[in-house]
Amino acid sequence: MGLIYADIQLSNPYDTTLAVIEIKSLVDTGALFLCIPEHIAIQLKLKEFEKREVTIADGTKKLVPYVGPIKINYKNRMCLTGALVLGESVLLGAIPIEDMDLLIHPSQLKLEVNPANPNIAGAVVM
Repeated sequence: MGLIYADIQLSNPYDTTLAVIEIKSLVDTGALFLCIPEHIAIQLKLKEFEKREVTIADGTKKLVPYVGPIKINYKNRMCLTGALVLGESVLLGAIPIEDMDLLIHPSQLKLEVNPANPNIAGAVVM
């Protein structure tokens, strides 16, 4: 399976005067959170809530800022979440993918809206 990318929009839900950032994101279900580079956190004026210790792909641990809230839009879906400030590119992890009720089509290398819920995001809450 190849890498899957999605064009997403990131914004600060509390400051609508700031421009929305449209960016290509790596879709990674092996990661849990949204990860953004520092320049995006600065552009969106996101508040740092705390530092979190994360384990990166090579097994090393780092202390990184956890910022937010940040609004993610993809197609007709949105979610509000926090983000880890880490790396040079945007990574969309499993939590926001689930929150927006999105599915991955590995053979097509695409991120898609769940066809069982085409108009609004669905969720299992039991």
